[in-house]
Amino acid sequence: MIKYQLWEGNAPGFDPACGDFQPFMEIFPAPGNEPAPCIVIFPGGAYAFVSLENEGYPIAELVNGHGYAAAVVHYRVAPYAYPTPVLDAQRAVRAVRYHAKEWGIDPDRIGTIGFSAGGHLCCMSALLFDDGLPAGDAIDRTSCRISTAAPCYAVSSLDSAITHMGTRENFLGAENTDARAAAFSAENMLRDDAPAFFIWHTATDDAVPVACALRLADALIRRRLSCELLIYPEGRHGLGLAQDEPLADGWPDAYLRWLDEQYRK
Repeated sequence: MIKYQLWEGNAPGFDPACGDFQPFMEIFPAPGNEPAPCIVIFPGGAYAFVSLENEGYPIAELVNGHGYAAAVVHYRVAPYAYPTPVLDAQRAVRAVRYHAKEWGIDPDRIGTIGFSAGGHLCCMSALLFDDGLPAGDAIDRTSCRISTAAPCYAVSSLDSAITHMGTRENFLGAENTDARAAAFSAENMLRDDAPAFFIWHTATDDAVPVACALRLADALIRRRLSCELLIYPEGRHGLGLAQDEPLADGWPDAYLRWLDEQYRK
């Protein structure tokens, strides 16, 4: 495992009133000697905390065991609000690509996965990308484009009719308006060069309605963008690998199969 601070010194937007935390990620290189795909992981936590033990390290172990590299991102949460988490997510992808040779990663095969609020951040990383910033250091000038995105029981929409309001409030902060919520709802942000999406949710999720997944998938399909959608009939929110939910515990195998379809053609 490699611990990597996303910026040397204070991260952009650092506010000492929010504490002394600096965003970082943990890299788990793939086994073997050939450059491997890398999956960048955003655990959930309603943008209030980062659920590492449920939605971070177990997911890294899953993809690592499948021959992929993994990167678990410790991003900033409330009282930080937009754009801070998005900057952290973009920087994580840029750094993975910039250090690809050093870390045994194929820079053309980088994807993200996220859970709940981390699923929203996964969507933001998928749709708010660029080919490098004109200013900044060498990492900033590196592309943050990804090729696969997997929002899992994600707060993909910030529409008050279907969202998890705590996630919306923490992400938008002082600018928590319906107009801003619409602007950062994934179904309204699609672009023709969006990556392939793998989406799963449970029908009985009582924290983040399954309507979030359905709305995003519908928007992707209407634009003829690549999308796989799995809706399981039962399961609480925050399942992680879903090992204790026999009606949803097939999602990891389905995800790995889908990844192989994308990256090992």
